[in-house]
Amino acid sequence: MTTTTDRLLPSHAEPASSSLAGRVAIITGAGSRSADIGNGRACAILLARRGARVLLLDAQLAAAQATERMIAAEGGTSIAAQVDVADAAQCQQAVAMALAAWGRVDILVNNVGIGGPAGNAVDLDLEEWDRALRINVTSMMLMAKYAIPEMRKVGAGAIVNIASVAGLIGGTPALLYPTSKGAVVNMTRAMAAHHGTEGIRVNCVAPGMVYTPMVADRMTPEARERRRLRSLLQTEGSGWDVGQAVAYLASDEARWVTGVILPVDAGATAGNAPSPDLKPDAKASSSF
Repeated sequence: MTTTTDRLLPSHAEPASSSLAGRVAIITGAGSRSADIGNGRACAILLARRGARVLLLDAQLAAAQATERMIAAEGGTSIAAQVDVADAAQCQQAVAMALAAWGRVDILVNNVGIGGPAGNAVDLDLEEWDRALRINVTSMMLMAKYAIPEMRKVGAGAIVNIASVAGLIGGTPALLYPTSKGAVVNMTRAMAAHHGTEGIRVNCVAPGMVYTPMVADRMTPEARERRRLRSLLQTEGSGWDVGQAVAYLASDEARWVTGVILPVDAGATAGNAPSPDLKPDAKASSSF
């Protein structure tokens, strides 16, 4: 008698492992604006803890080197490099660096991003708009352009793009940031469709109101509290929460997951908490 397990492909007959031993990961924006943990730094540390060798890319070399020291302190393996991922040649060189060090590329985490120019379509600066789009969107395409051929050589790969809940819903004061993050969302789906038959999975994490060094110096305590209360859980997330989602999507635990947009937002995009002032509906009368 043929069982369900018999019909499964051999790689899916048993539960998948969370281990990334033997894998090589490239993470953009792997530093942090301070000594604290941002999304990129958390991703790097967590992937290294699972056994991956990690190439740490950042526009600020010192920031990437700080992440490298944190990984080394835990016994992990990484290399820090200063790279402008908005430049195609430097993206190509970054992938070549991973190959020279470890001979393969298995994982790409496109984390880098900036807030970009303030203002709506009438007010914003066009040159700043073009620059921010190149950093937030084009850089992800460029890194994938050079990483995917190496993933093809090993017959599999995982790409995780970092977007934002701002790319899923409106309500932000600036036009650039939600526009660019919305582009990342649909670029993820398009890439997943293009490369699924090659064994390359492409997914997206959309962080919510996490408290990271990127926002810490731009927020009053009162604003921070209002952010916390905007989610269903009414708790504050951190880069670690984003990193855990990335580590899952990069691992074989997510071997049957591609094209997914995963909000990590304490339920902010799921809806609003019930109003405490709304009284329950009275029971319907049996008489009309």
